[in-house]
Amino acid sequence: MYNNQSITVIMPCLNEEQGIEQVLRRMPPFVDEVIVVDNGSTDRTSEVAADFGARVIREDARGYGRAYKRGFAFASSDIIVTLDGDHSYPPDAISYLLEAFRHLEVDFLNASRFPVRDPKAMSFKHKMGNFILSFAMSLLYFRWVSDSQSGMWVFKRSILSEMTLESDGMAFSEEIKIEALKSKNIRFAEISIHYTSRLGEIKLNPWRDGFYNLWFLLKKRLAL
Repeated sequence: MYNNQSITVIMPCLNEEQGIEQVLRRMPPFVDEVIVVDNGSTDRTSEVAADFGARVIREDARGYGRAYKRGFAFASSDIIVTLDGDHSYPPDAISYLLEAFRHLEVDFLNASRFPVRDPKAMSFKHKMGNFILSFAMSLLYFRWVSDSQSGMWVFKRSILSEMTLESDGMAFSEEIKIEALKSKNIRFAEISIHYTSRLGEIKLNPWRDGFYNLWFLLKKRLAL
């Protein structure tokens, strides 16, 4: 519990044996529930997560969005916090984000990785790709968002009923922010965090995923 609200942390994982242990070791004690969604791992991700007390849910249909939607269905707390299992997002920043969430009086808080302070954390190509996608999203939805691709968010579980989440892939990260931005009932804010280099294998294909996410942005905007 944190300020009388229960907290669930959700992490989608695909072969994150190297990073998941480090993440769970740093998980704050006030977190009520940790859900690790194993998205078809072939390593010991599930075993390591279970050994550290996480609730492991299997989602064999591959996809970042697919894993998150599976995790959301099992979450039971008032507040949901998300992060990756590769140790790139800081678990010990959860209390900082929750305090900001409370003081800003919002329903959805996006943890922006920018400015990137660790030179090893993100390549120039990835920085440019993120800037283009974030700029495009900001133009299309008339609200500046510095990191449309961030995978760390804090939000009230109750707002999920206000959202139409369709993407099963990497575009899910921008889609959940779009759904928060376009709803008149959801208060949105963004705050910077310290982002570090990941542990383990990189799964992102920058060109394929980047162009798909840009196309998804346009498609979702035109559908409105």
